[in-house]
Amino acid sequence: MTDPTSSRLPADADAASSASYYAARVVDTADIPVIDIGDLIDGTPGALDAVAAQVMEASRRIGFFYIRGHRIPTEITARATAAMRDYFALPGPVKAKHPVNTSQRGWMATGVARLEGSKTHDLKEIFFWGPERWAERLAARKQADSLIADNVWPDEDFARLRQDLLPYYDATQAVGRALLSAIAAGLGQDPAFFEHRYTSPMARGQLVYYPVSTADDEREERFGSAPHTDFGVLTLLLQDTNGGLQVRNRAGEWIAAQPIEGTLVCNIGDLLNRWSNETLSSNLHRVINRSGKERHSLVVFFDPDPDAIIDPADLGFPGGREKYPPVTTSEYIHGKNRKNFTQYGAVK
Repeated sequence: MTDPTSSRLPADADAASSASYYAARVVDTADIPVIDIGDLIDGTPGALDAVAAQVMEASRRIGFFYIRGHRIPTEITARATAAMRDYFALPGPVKAKHPVNTSQRGWMATGVARLEGSKTHDLKEIFFWGPERWAERLAARKQADSLIADNVWPDEDFARLRQDLLPYYDATQAVGRALLSAIAAGLGQDPAFFEHRYTSPMARGQLVYYPVSTADDEREERFGSAPHTDFGVLTLLLQDTNGGLQVRNRAGEWIAAQPIEGTLVCNIGDLLNRWSNETLSSNLHRVINRSGKERHSLVVFFDPDPDAIIDPADLGFPGGREKYPPVTTSEYIHGKNRKNFTQYGAVK
């Protein structure tokens, strides 16, 4: 199967070097599996163990898998994606009324994200949000921890964003809890292991807009999103039909995570890789939009309570403490944010 974007290769002398920059092999479900979690969501007897086995295989091998049967109503997804597209179509000055802050809330223009190790900034534009409510113990710590924050919604200009996004956000968290029960079981723990660390989760949401990559971008090796691993525990991604997500496998080969209708793409993040003493893989991935159309994605990083302690010993890996001492969710995410987003003033 050939890359459908191959006809858009740069026509100049840089074509050969550009080809290595974006190339990715189109794969089938043997590489990134599609896992049906419908029976798990429905509570069908035996489903937990069946899903756990499939999630463990994918999470150990490549750290990525698709899920179908997630039971998120189509109308909720449609409302959220329509609101996302309409939000990004707003004039820049309107979105700029709520610029991203060091609580990771608000609108981030192109050029603010520069991921660790990249040659230049990313092309992406992002709107960030998080929980609307916090547990009382966490709300009392808002002044001490900037990630325990209030959302910044453009209600005066675009109230639909909050109204149409939050039902999807809540539904996605329910899916995340089900998957974490399977991951806990797959690691030999009580399926409720993560529940005690997710009483008021720091679920971080992002709407992401990717413009079309140009020949100039490709000469500069500028990505929609440069190669990176996700910071947290579990990522749940709704991508549109335009493609562009690529994952690096254990052989060091980039493979295309093609859009599959009705699915979410899930992947393991750095915190769960650390928590599991590297049993579960947090793999590099990137986005380059060569589709000729604007690309949109809706992401929820389903992370634990800000004060949850991430300790490999708790997941049955006491030796992991030598490499990964206990850390709170907030401490770890703060550290990664400071290295990847220029609003913190420390990205080089």
